[in-house]
Formats: sequence, C-alpha cells, structure tokens
Amino acid sequence: MVAQMSDSLRALDRERVWRPYTSVEDHLARDILIVASAEGPWLIDPDGKRYFDGSGSWWCNNLGHGHPRLRQALTEQAERLMHCSFGDLTHEPAVLLADELVEVTPAALQRVFYSDDGSTSVEVAAKMAFQYWQQNGRPERTKFLALPGGYHGDTLGAMSLGAVDAFTSTFSPLYFDAERPDEPVEGDWQAVFDQLEEMLRAQADHIAAVVIEPVVQGAAGMRMYPPECLRQLREVTREVDTFLICDEVFTGYGRTGPMWAVEHAQVEPDFLCTAKGLSGGVLPFAATLTTKRVYEGFVGGKERAFMHGHTFYGNPLGASVAREVLRIYRDENILSKAEPKAALLARRLAELDAIDGVRNARSLGMIGALEVGRAGYFGKTGWRIYERALELGAHLRPLGNTVYVIPPLNVRETDLEQLLSILERALIDVLQSGHGD
Repeated sequence: MVAQMSDSLRALDRERVWRPYTSVEDHLARDILIVASAEGPWLIDPDGKRYFDGSGSWWCNNLGHGHPRLRQALTEQAERLMHCSFGDLTHEPAVLLADELVEVTPAALQRVFYSDDGSTSVEVAAKMAFQYWQQNGRPERTKFLALPGGYHGDTLGAMSLGAVDAFTSTFSPLYFDAERPDEPVEGDWQAVFDQLEEMLRAQADHIAAVVIEPVVQGAAGMRMYPPECLRQLREVTREVDTFLICDEVFTGYGRTGPMWAVEHAQVEPDFLCTAKGLSGGVLPFAATLTTKRVYEGFVGGKERAFMHGHTFYGNPLGASVAREVLRIYRDENILSKAEPKAALLARRLAELDAIDGVRNARSLGMIGALEVGRAGYFGKTGWRIYERALELGAHLRPLGNTVYVIPPLNVRETDLEQLLSILERALIDVLQSGHGD
C-alpha cells in the first residue's frame, strides 16, 4: 500500500511539478526520494527508511530537523500572531530580533532590514549601497565588483553580482554592471585579490560596493581562500571609501567555525547578509545588516526613503523562530560543541583524499568537500556517487563533480561517522568500478 502511494505521488510530481535545478530529462527518469518526515540529521521516507541529510537541505539545516524548541517557538507564535504588515505597524518578535542580531554581529552593524531569502538579502544590500551614493554626492558610483565564481542567489540583481556561468549565463543580457578579476590559477587566490585591488583603485570613483562570499564560495564548488585576502580587501575598500558587502547566507551561523566567516579575517563589513541558518532552516526568512553611516544616508524627505519591501517583511513566525535559534546557540553551546566534530570531519576528509580518483579533499568548520572526475558542474561522477550514497542511506546532492557534506552543527559524532563511512563506501564503489567520467 505504501509503495503504491509513493509511486502515485512520484507520477503526480512528474506530471505537475517543475523541479528547481533539474533537467526535464532527470525529472522524468529519476525515482526521486519522497520525504515523509525528518528528525535530527535524518530524512525519513514513507517506509520508515532513514537517510542522512548530507546537504543540510541546501545548506540551511544547522540545528537538524525538528528541534523541539523551534517547533515550540513556531507553535506559540502561531497562536498569537502569524502575520501583519510592517510598513506602519510593528511587533515584538521582529523588533527584539533586530536588537539580538546587532548583538551577535560585528560591532559596526547597527541596523537590520528584513527580507525573505538569501537572494533578496543580497539585493537589498546592493540597492542600499547604490542609493546611498546616488543621494549622498557620489552619483557616479554605479558599478559593483565581485569575485570570480561568486554566487549570491537567483534573482536578477543577485545573478548580476554572481559569476557561476552554469547557473546564470542564459540571463546575462538582463544583468546590471558588475566586474570581477580572473579565475584563480592553481589556487592562487592572492593573485585574484591583487587584481581586485587594482580594479578597485583604478575605478574607485565609480564603484558602489564590492560583494563577496567571505572565505568560502559555496555554489562554485566549496572553494576556500585565505582570510588574509579578505583582510586585504577590507583595508582597500576603507582606503578608497567604498562599501564591502559580505554574503554570509551560507557561511554564517557557525558553518565555518566562528559565528560569522568574516571573523576569520577579523573584519567588519558595511553590509552583512544572512538567511538559511538564521531561521534554523525552518522558514524563509532573511536579514541585511548595515551601519549607522548607511542608515543616516537615507535621512531626509520621503524621496530619500529606501523603497524596498515585501508582504512578509519581518514575518512574526520567522522572527520568533530566529530568536529561538539564537537562544539555542547560546544555551546549547552550539559553536563550541561543534569544534570536535569539525576536527573529526577534517581528519576523515584527509583520509578520503587518499582514495584513488579523489582530489583536493578539504574542510573548514562543518563544511567538507572533495573533487572527483573531470572538473565542472555538469560532471557525472558526482551524481553516480550521489546514487550509490542514497542506496547506502545518505542524501549527498553534489555540485557536479564536487561532492560535499554539510552536517548539522549539533550532529552526534556517531551519526557524523556514519555519514562519512557512507561517503567513503560510495566513493570506493563508484571510483573503483571505472564508472567515473
């Protein structure tokens, strides 16, 4: 009976759903995993079989599924207030969350603007930076600089700032002006940031902001660069007096070790964008934090207001859950307790690097990644490893031939060991079978 219901649901999915980041061919051909429930790091299918959620449900599930305190916070808030507009009204969850976010982010960040997802949080920062210069005496500052391989989301403004061609090249005629240095050669990120510095100094009078993912570029293949490069960039943006936007949608909330990836470089950006872990992976909810200077650049008549918002700005459900996430991080010592698990992840990734066919195994905090097969987003070896891992009990959605793991920060070490054992077995089974590309 369960099997028949699952087959019926898959058939209806193929007939009615348009799946994200999925070719029509794959949608019609692949027997997709149906998730009936979830708890901790586990996805559970209708038959009760468990699969480790190795991709963190697209990198947001920092506290695992169904944390009881998040369930309770969501339920209690739903009993009081689920939604109201925020333009000329306010409510306690969003106001108190703003104060709490200011307390846990770099000191220069003093104002919070809410939105609904990571893409929008970055667009908000870009629009604020642009408008600031337009109405504060530097209207020629209309360009943005970014890193090669950057990814900041799928809305048009976020895609303009990104550079992952496999994701975005179709829409390039719609982009606004953003420039970036060349790709790193043999991992030489210092050369990339030196070139970025040259571009910034040469065009300083025309640059509204520089937009980066600090220390780790997620969608480009979990590419990691030295914190010293970020520190260098912050110093240059200060010298030429333009803004630094740090996209911490993925890297924030302890994913790389400290609460924010910018802490690796001990820098304070002018804008910090957060989502994903902000709500513990429970609800679409995002925020853009910025400085007193930026906020004061909008003081004046109504014509100087920041004209951006959406229906669910500061939604009470999302704000309440986000407040509880911060309390859990504090009460359960999430960051400090993740340290030995990050060490375990690093040690096991180093061991996996010895498998024939694996290269560049690496980790930072609770991010682990390695390369298989030919480089590129459209490689097939990573997906063969995905299929084998699914048979073994783990969901590992790759970035082409970049295979990665994003476990919850509060995962039990025994469960993490199980995930890494499945990854090892899948790598060996696929790479030693000669089925790689």
